[in-house]
Amino acid sequence: METNTPINLRATMVPNAGEHMRVKLALDIAIEQVRTEPGCLRYEIIEDSESAIVLAEQWASREDLERHARGAALQDLQESLSALLAEPLKVEQV
Repeated sequence: METNTPINLRATMVPNAGEHMRVKLALDIAIEQVRTEPGCLRYEIIEDSESAIVLAEQWASREDLERHARGAALQDLQESLSALLAEPLKVEQV
């Protein structure tokens, strides 16, 4: 894959019962931070229900995605979500 081809991802989070609002709050904070990261073309919630929240991501390059994966915003989000999700965060390339 060419390194400067945009990377599209979908992240699905399944909140524990009663934790939907806390998951959404953690995401709202992360979205604000991540959107300022180099190479972030899209980072937004595209589906939101009590049973699942789906986030669409687009990164300008593989390098930008890898930088994001090592960044503080994602680390903070994963820590915030660790006790709030009913199953592991599912990230898939689309």
